[in-house]
Amino acid sequence: MEIDDHTPDDTTGFPPDDTTGRAPDHTSGHTSGHAPGLAALARDALRLTTGTAGRPRTLLGIAGPPGAGKSTFARALVETIGESAAYLPLDGFHLSNDQLERLSLTSRKGSEPSFDVRGYVALLTRVLDDTGHDIYVPDYDRTLHEPIAARHRVPPTARIVVTEGNYLACDLPGWREARELMAECWYVRAPAEVRQQRLVERQLAGGLTAEGAAAWVATNDGPNGELVEKSRHRCDRIVSTIGMDMFNYRP
Repeated sequence: MEIDDHTPDDTTGFPPDDTTGRAPDHTSGHTSGHAPGLAALARDALRLTTGTAGRPRTLLGIAGPPGAGKSTFARALVETIGESAAYLPLDGFHLSNDQLERLSLTSRKGSEPSFDVRGYVALLTRVLDDTGHDIYVPDYDRTLHEPIAARHRVPPTARIVVTEGNYLACDLPGWREARELMAECWYVRAPAEVRQQRLVERQLAGGLTAEGAAAWVATNDGPNGELVEKSRHRCDRIVSTIGMDMFNYRP
């Protein structure tokens, strides 16, 4: 087994790495033929905390198109790192259904303007600045189809906060400010057919008919994904989660 050649002696308590080589690194202009597993990526994430000048806490962004597996990957990464990490999803900043109706965005729920990006930036800033108290983090409930408050918590012990969402690397107002707060932003990719299947299944689970689910994915998730894919070059690393051991993780 080939060991990741940039990994120092393991003092993190992670299990032995069962992977070979590095993940594709967008900034280096090359890719290896192998992808690391969750333990190796967790080590790389935790190393980001050593390069944060004057701050006791670091933000790692996880971007990618709808259905790529961002949430599962981010949660598994946090679980693997342990008490030094916390999870902060962008989905908690969905506008409520009432606000979407007011803004005529009901049919575009999940699109870039349907999020409270300024509220998101404010919470990211607080996470970096207020390291002595519990910080409560909202989430989106797929049963209620509404954002809910305080589902997640960033404890004072968290040295790295993993935040994930579609638009984290987009070169747009608000999102640029969010990106500047992150030590790095990783892009999660998945084949289009895999994402399509996941997105249709998500809409079916949410109560849509097969026809309605297909239409939603075509007219909403599809355009959203195209916008996100344009931000890929602004990410520090490309991660493919297909076949990764993160799918053994259940939140």
